[in-house]
Amino acid sequence: MILKPLRPLESRLLAIALLLLAVGLAYLLLLHWWFVAPQLRLGTAMDELRDTQSRYAAAIAERPMWQQRLASLGQGEAASHAFLPEDDANAAAAGLMQRVVEVTAGSLQGGACEVSQKMPVPNPPAAADEPYRKVAVSISLRCDMQPLAKLLYTLEQGVPYLFVEDFSVYRNPASLRPGAATPLEVQFTLAGYIHQPVRSANPGDGTAAAGTPRATARATAGAP
Repeated sequence: MILKPLRPLESRLLAIALLLLAVGLAYLLLLHWWFVAPQLRLGTAMDELRDTQSRYAAAIAERPMWQQRLASLGQGEAASHAFLPEDDANAAAAGLMQRVVEVTAGSLQGGACEVSQKMPVPNPPAAADEPYRKVAVSISLRCDMQPLAKLLYTLEQGVPYLFVEDFSVYRNPASLRPGAATPLEVQFTLAGYIHQPVRSANPGDGTAAAGTPRATARATAGAP
């Protein structure tokens, strides 16, 4: 196969194309990957850092507002009835047991219900820096279904905030009565929280920590 010689115009165009290709390859190999690409990555990283800095600066600027709001929420919760009114764990446990007796007496519509046993549950002492302390009592009931449902609803939906834990219910075969409804044997732990004074980390500061909101109390108790 015999190639025809190129005309002068075609030769010039081919030479220009080869020159452009050589310049492009030289740019990619000598300039772009060694100088331009690192500068582009550095610019992108600097833009991300500026965006992060602006977000942190905005959050820092809002810090006094959030501190003031948290302090007001803590004061409002401390003044509310979310916690048990007693200051002592033993007195709070006695108050819990008395409350169960009173609520049980008011839940008798639709069936029978009685407290068969009640006793305080020992809890580990709270840390010195915790603003609240858990108080729990063990309750045993002999109850029909309808009064039991009303009792549990009243305990968990009222104030102060109480939490039913370790709940178990069964029918005692020894109590079966022909032709009559057998009451349920119910056992559970009823827990609440009391305020306790918290010493400041600074010995010269005698302030106490504020109370914790209901959501924190529920999370601490493990309730849903």
